[in-house]
Amino acid sequence: MKLEDEIKQSKFKSEYHKLGINIVYTANWLSLQHTQRCKQYDITPEQFNILRILRGQHPKAATVNLLIERMLNKMSNASRLVEKLRKKGLVEREISTEDRRACDVIITKKGLDLLADMDKTEKEWNKSMSHLSEKEAQTINILLDKLRK
Repeated sequence: MKLEDEIKQSKFKSEYHKLGINIVYTANWLSLQHTQRCKQYDITPEQFNILRILRGQHPKAATVNLLIERMLNKMSNASRLVEKLRKKGLVEREISTEDRRACDVIITKKGLDLLADMDKTEKEWNKSMSHLSEKEAQTINILLDKLRK
């Protein structure tokens, strides 16, 4: 559906103005879908992001600083997220042997199993974008990267 119909606005100051609104609107739309998907597994999108980073590091541990660097939402509190995941048994946290001021975080078997279950629904998640061809998706990715310089 066209942005104008979605937000009931027919005029914009410029195409750049419309683009900014369209990106924010679309990001919120995708975020809501992602939140609903994560909610089925009793985690937040930010916790999901931490788990995905840790799975990529597995079997090596990651520091909280590494998690912060790689997180999609830079406003999230990584230490708090790790603690919530630890309480759910999805990660383990230990004082680093190399730097006693740092914590090493590693994903548990339970965390890996949760992500494996979520991976099974990834095709369903991608359906929201399936009306785009792979070439169109690639073009959008290139343009978004260019937008962020």
